[in-house]
Amino acid sequence: MTMQNPVALRPLGSTGLMCSPLTFGTSSLGRGTRRGDEAERAAVELARALLTGPFSLVDTSNAYAEGRSEEVLGLARRAVPRAELAPDRSIVTKTDRDLATGIFDRDRVLRSFEESCRRLGVDRVPLVHLHDPYTVTFEEASGPRGAIAGMVELKERGLVDAIGIAAGRISVVQDYVRTGVFDALLTHNRYTIVDQSAEPLIREAHQRGMAVFNAAPFGGGLLASGVASKRHYAYQTSSPELLSWVRRVELLCVEHDVTLPRVALQFSLRSEFIHSTVVGVSSTIRMAALEELRRSYVPDDFWGALDRLGPAPSPLTD
Repeated sequence: MTMQNPVALRPLGSTGLMCSPLTFGTSSLGRGTRRGDEAERAAVELARALLTGPFSLVDTSNAYAEGRSEEVLGLARRAVPRAELAPDRSIVTKTDRDLATGIFDRDRVLRSFEESCRRLGVDRVPLVHLHDPYTVTFEEASGPRGAIAGMVELKERGLVDAIGIAAGRISVVQDYVRTGVFDALLTHNRYTIVDQSAEPLIREAHQRGMAVFNAAPFGGGLLASGVASKRHYAYQTSSPELLSWVRRVELLCVEHDVTLPRVALQFSLRSEFIHSTVVGVSSTIRMAALEELRRSYVPDDFWGALDRLGPAPSPLTD
């Protein structure tokens, strides 16, 4: 396997960390595999490619694939000699609620982090996000023994360099951003060619000096596969109105000699307020395709034509 230095490194907000324009997402990595089976071995090989590929950060979570994402990344990390890993390459993970009870307090944050470190085979990580705090109110999370206190404790103990908030619902995320406690924001499905509802929050986070990750630029599949696939957008069935709007975008793409996936990815990459775009990867072929899309060009007049289509009928209300 050829080791690569991460491409196009830039500062990750004011965290002191570095990032590439793309971050590899691993929500499906290891799903359905068992320890020692052939499917796990294939997943570990993919994880090794992610850890030695062109981009600096790999994004996972305590809850992804019921913990298997982190386990597979841990196996891959141990399989790659540390001396051979390029500098500035890191795994970013997330603390998650107790999936059985929904509890998400200070103690659960610390346990979640310990579970993640054990699976990954590390003592610390550079960045950890508080992930989808939907089972608690913001008042509970910001209390003396709430989830925010747990995140701050991880940073104060030197177990992480930076802490972030990662979720979709803007009405939830904005309260966490405005605490001034968090160093990073990860939003998903809400800054794409279909839905730009997160733009004000992204701008605010950037102005605060926070690192900004924009995840799911393809909306969960529709903007990668096109109208013919009738794929979901943001985990929801695509309405006939949305499919009709995307079909009009596809026709614009033909006129400007570009592709829908190229446009979808470049829309996120061209924003001055986004430090890294998170894209899920399920194969090495996908990795190569993403790098090709990253390096591709969309003519300026395409964006004007896209604006003239008017807003898309996004299925998201928050």
